Amino acid sequence: MESINLSTQLESNEKEITTVDLYDEATQDYEFWSKDFNMHFGYYSFNSTSLLKRDTMLNEMNNQVLKRLHVLKGDKTMIDLGCGVGNSMRYALSRNSDLKATGVTLSKYQVDLGNQLLEPYNTSIELQNYNNTSFDSNSFDAALAIESFCHGGHSITSLREAHRILKPGGRLVIADAFLKKNHQQLCSGGRFAYNKLCNHWDLDQLENINNYKFNLEQVGFKNVKVEDVSFRVAPSVLHVPFAIAGFVIKELFNKRTFKKESLHNLKGSFYALLSGLHMKSFGYYLITATKG
Repeated sequence: MESINLSTQLESNEKEITTVDLYDEATQDYEFWSKDFNMHFGYYSFNSTSLLKRDTMLNEMNNQVLKRLHVLKGDKTMIDLGCGVGNSMRYALSRNSDLKATGVTLSKYQVDLGNQLLEPYNTSIELQNYNNTSFDSNSFDAALAIESFCHGGHSITSLREAHRILKPGGRLVIADAFLKKNHQQLCSGGRFAYNKLCNHWDLDQLENINNYKFNLEQVGFKNVKVEDVSFRVAPSVLHVPFAIAGFVIKELFNKRTFKKESLHNLKGSFYALLSGLHMKSFGYYLITATKG
């Protein structure tokens, strides 16, 4: 009876969902993906990760981003633009006690939970839009955006705001999925996966990586370095079907009804995996840029 109920729910609920709804209601589901509440994919390193231990790869993504930001040593200021419940901040603060970190998110649930988790570090997450923050210009040495700018359609507005609040010489690092071609050029299978992914994860669009590099330079960033790390990220993406299966079995065992937001999150994860199979159309990138 429960499996029939699940099937019915999975076939319904195609109505669009907002990013705030998704993360207010589905954040707790991510604890099944990551005991550390890493709300992103991972990075495989031969020396520091295990293919069978997902959190080692997820935390290695934090490490790779923060190394490129140059914030793991010294007295630096850092902002996480779309921080979730702040695990990248906690990871950085555990490595560098002199770091001053701030995070912003649109989700009140994430603010409340994240600030509870950050209590030992005397820092905070604020309820703000990363496209239009309250921070003064030239405030931060570093800014990161791990799989967050995609929810704003990789817009140039996000890049302008990041550029504004960074100090001269400050660094921005973005870790995210991008298109390798314009969406009109996608094959039918790629277009299907792309449209479903955007719908279920409330993504306005994924930008063409070449256009995005141009936009970074247009707003004033220098030394823009684009690294295709798709093959490093792929091992963590391959955990998706096992994580989904485990989560579904757990919920059914506990006889819990699936929330609308959880179903969107689950289906979005599946279509992320499907998109990743179209390697000629989709890629995962680490982008590093410096404010001129």
